[in-house]
Amino acid sequence: MALVTRLPFPTDGLRVTVLYDEPRALLVPLDHRLAGKESVGLDDIADEPLPRLPADAAWNAYWRIDPRPDGRPAPDGPVVHAVEDKNELVASGQAVAIVPAGIRHRPDLTTVPLHGVEPCHVVLATRPAGRSRLVADFCKSAEANPTGG
Repeated sequence: MALVTRLPFPTDGLRVTVLYDEPRALLVPLDHRLAGKESVGLDDIADEPLPRLPADAAWNAYWRIDPRPDGRPAPDGPVVHAVEDKNELVASGQAVAIVPAGIRHRPDLTTVPLHGVEPCHVVLATRPAGRSRLVADFCKSAEANPTGG
């Protein structure tokens, strides 16, 4: 097993190698007050509701930046179960979302660079032992070309 994905997720029993860092961005509808800005910070979204995943405290803390550096909680948004649910909420103006800057999104949504927050980590996760030759070759290639280039 080999997986290229973004942290956070449970890594117990896995070998995890950071391939590269990716900036985070704010996902908003095209008509949002922040759409088109050069960049935004956490103060700009202090009162904006952010979607939550059910029962995933690590994901919620990381992707909602909760609590904020000043200790305030991130504003609660609706609970979502799938990426498309999140996109629908953002498109309808019910929430904004913090996402990887390089993620593709729907044409009715846009991203704005989010400054003042750590980037997300794109990682290669594998089982530490018993890798097949195919998985070993994939890992070698991914580690040699971390941005997919």
